[in-house]
Amino acid sequence: MVARGARKVRWRVKFEDEPVPGYPLPILPGHTSPGRFERVLRAGGFAVTTELAPPDSADPEDVYRRARVFDGYVDAINATDGSGANCHMSSIAVCALLTRVGYAPIMQISCRDKNRIAIQGDILGGAAMGVCNMLCLTGDGVQAGDHPQAKPVFDLDCVSLLDIARTLRDEHHFQSGRKITFAPRVFLGAAENPSALPHAWRAQRLAKKVAAGAQFIQTQYCYDLALLRSFMVQVEDLGLFGKVFILAGVGPLRSAKTADWMRKNVPGMFVPDALVTRLAGAKDQAAEGRSICVELIQKMREIRGISGVHIMAYRQEESVQEIVERTGVLRERRPWFPARDAA
Repeated sequence: MVARGARKVRWRVKFEDEPVPGYPLPILPGHTSPGRFERVLRAGGFAVTTELAPPDSADPEDVYRRARVFDGYVDAINATDGSGANCHMSSIAVCALLTRVGYAPIMQISCRDKNRIAIQGDILGGAAMGVCNMLCLTGDGVQAGDHPQAKPVFDLDCVSLLDIARTLRDEHHFQSGRKITFAPRVFLGAAENPSALPHAWRAQRLAKKVAAGAQFIQTQYCYDLALLRSFMVQVEDLGLFGKVFILAGVGPLRSAKTADWMRKNVPGMFVPDALVTRLAGAKDQAAEGRSICVELIQKMREIRGISGVHIMAYRQEESVQEIVERTGVLRERRPWFPARDAA
């Protein structure tokens, strides 16, 4: 695997005319999935991912409508799994709907709500439906969400989940040792937070996840580039360049009030005073928040070892198109998207 930083694109893939991602696609040499997201990264492309907030609905059109705003601007779409311990349509269901019409989803798997029996079943089921990317998460505690009376499971954590998923894929058996007849062909990821304390431990946490099987990392919001650069130096010192693709997390801040609330109430969230002051002084704070996001992405692209960005635009999903266009990070390529009438 070759992470971004001092590398050249060895070959070029024609992305626009690809068939629907999933099992009909061949796996290229050195790849673990047939998915487009992995191919973009391994080809040297600067990847762009985002998040789709699952609807509080059983109508599939609600999923498709939310996905369409990203058409042609992102390489993969995360389907969150009870984010914030709040109840929504399941991640595996959203991913199943998205693969039907050709999107490249990233199925998030939280350890909060299911034990290892159910989770292994979901990995097989998701892969069988054409899901090529899975993000392994420990998950938020139930006390943070809308069902605080729920019983948490946490049979696994992120690292043990990665190890189980890799075992299913590479060794073709459940954790129990029982063989499976066809292994899931998936690209495995995890999350990390360069801004959280203690800063000196963050790269070592990432190293444990890579050792357990993580092939890509999506970070939490990174609004302090000095912290991100320091984190990436530690990652390089640990010899992780070339072993994992790192996508830096970023998103538009709607207002100074929003930024201040997030840094006070979201664990591990850090927004520098200078950004809050800049937002507060702007005539149109939402527009200024988008401009800050654009500037951060352009600077992130120059940081050694950063392979892409993960844009989290909660309740501002329509801004992703503008942000990506203004950054110019896609350059000459246009991410694949399904036909408009497919859904």
